[in-house]
Amino acid sequence: MVGAQTARMQLAAAAMMMMRMNADNAASVVQIIDAAQQNMASLANVSAGVGQNVNISV
Repeated sequence: MVGAQTARMQLAAAAMMMMRMNADNAASVVQIIDAAQQNMASLANVSAGVGQNVNISV
């Protein structure tokens, strides 16, 4: 009986931790999307053809 109660408490704690992690991850995704939108806005005024021939080799 005590073991089952302990297991339930551990599962509840794990579920709360997962919910918190999911909320943190969602906030990070929102920040990434916001940064991408800001970058796209700054590139909106770039003339056509800029960046087509970029060498990204290391």
